[in-house]
Amino acid sequence: MRTSLKDSVALVTGASSGIGEATARSLAARGAKVALVARRLERLEKLAQELAGDGHTALAIEADIADQEQAIAAVERTVADFGRLDVLVNNAGVMLLGPISEAPTEEWERMVDVNLKGLLYMTHAALPHLLEGAKNSGREVTDIVNISSVAGRTVSPHSGVYNLTKHGVGAVSESLRQQVSNDGVRVTIIEPGAVATELGDHNRDGVREVIEEWISKMTPLEAHDVADAIEYAVTRPARVSVNEVLIRPTRQP
Repeated sequence: MRTSLKDSVALVTGASSGIGEATARSLAARGAKVALVARRLERLEKLAQELAGDGHTALAIEADIADQEQAIAAVERTVADFGRLDVLVNNAGVMLLGPISEAPTEEWERMVDVNLKGLLYMTHAALPHLLEGAKNSGREVTDIVNISSVAGRTVSPHSGVYNLTKHGVGAVSESLRQQVSNDGVRVTIIEPGAVATELGDHNRDGVREVIEEWISKMTPLEAHDVADAIEYAVTRPARVSVNEVLIRPTRQP
C-alpha cells in the first residue's frame, strides 16, 4: 500500500537530468511539491515548466551543493516558498574513474566535494525541517534518501576514490538512521548499478570508452527504474522503513 505525497514537499538534488529528473517527475506525480536543485538552471526551468503543464508544482533552484552556503540557501528557499520539507533526495553525484596512479587529483576533490560534502551539507541544512515535519506531517514521517551505488558495496581497481565516497555514503547514512529514526525521520540508501544516464560522460578520454564498452555488454537500468525504487521507499506507511535497496541490471556481473 502506497501512501500519498499530497501536501508534502520534496527536494531533489541533481534534478537537471537522469535519476534526479526522473525522481522529481515521479514524486510530483504522487502529489508532492518538488524543489529542483542543480547547477544547470535552464534545464531545471524547463523541467519545472513541464511539471507545471501537467498540473504539478515545482521550483527551480540553481545551486552547487558542494558549496555549503549554496546548499543551505537551496533548503531555505524551498522552505520559504513551500512552507515545509518532507523528503530530501541526495541524488547529485560525480563518478570519475581510472587508475589512482594516473588520476588528476582534481577529480578526487570533485568527487569528495559533491558525493560526500554536498550530501552532508544538504542533510545538515534539511534535518531541522525534516525533524519538525515528522511531528506535524499527515504521513507521520519524513524521509532522507541517499543515492549511493553498487560501488558502495564492492571495490574495483579503477574506481578506488569513487568507491571511497560511496562507501562513505553508506556509513554516514546508517549512522544517521540510528540517530533520527526514533524521531520519525527515515533514512534510505539506494544503490544502483549501471544506469543509462550522463554520469559516465564526464570521464576523461580513454576512461570514458572503457565505461561505454563495459555497459554495452548489458542492458543498463533506465533512470525511471531507480526513481521507482525511491518512490517506493518514501511512500511506505510510517511503520515501514526501507533502509537499503540494491538494484542492478539483470546482466550486470
